[in-house]
Amino acid sequence: MNEVKNRLENYIINRFTMAILPDQSNMCTEVLELDEEFVVQKRPMEIIDQSCRFFGSSYEGRKEGTKDLIRTTHKPPIVLDPANSIYFFPTTSSTRQQCVWISYSHVKDFRKAEHNNTIITFNNGKEITLPISEGSFEKQLSRTARLQTNIFTRIEQEQRKLNMLLFPKDDKEISAIYEKLLRELRNRL
Repeated sequence: MNEVKNRLENYIINRFTMAILPDQSNMCTEVLELDEEFVVQKRPMEIIDQSCRFFGSSYEGRKEGTKDLIRTTHKPPIVLDPANSIYFFPTTSSTRQQCVWISYSHVKDFRKAEHNNTIITFNNGKEITLPISEGSFEKQLSRTARLQTNIFTRIEQEQRKLNMLLFPKDDKEISAIYEKLLRELRNRL
């Protein structure tokens, strides 16, 4: 593990978190943020689960949500906080000790390295080399993009419905809203 500035007992992933990396013993975690690095006295999966719970779910719940949204069960990406667009994806199965978690929004570029590794460049210019093939890394990025698009589309649809309710354009929209409300009330009775 690289030399780091701070040791922490707990850590919640936030919009500045770029990567969650296990140490060799898998008893601690190296956290890369935009401007800082930390060693956290927890395993990577403990940080992932604790962060999911902070934002209202568990890791298992986020995995199930991903499965429902994009039908991915193997190495599923997760949304930790859709409001702040915090999406992470694993480089291997989350049950493996060497699993690294990468923030989708912080990946600037990636390229093939020797021995079937991949060099990831983050938006702040920091680079790390990980034991994942370029093709697998690209697939993980693609899955995460699909997840983000599906969630964004659902949020946008709900926002449009709300806007239509709050700010109807004309009598036709007002009538449509009224009819829909009546249908929903009848269905509940």
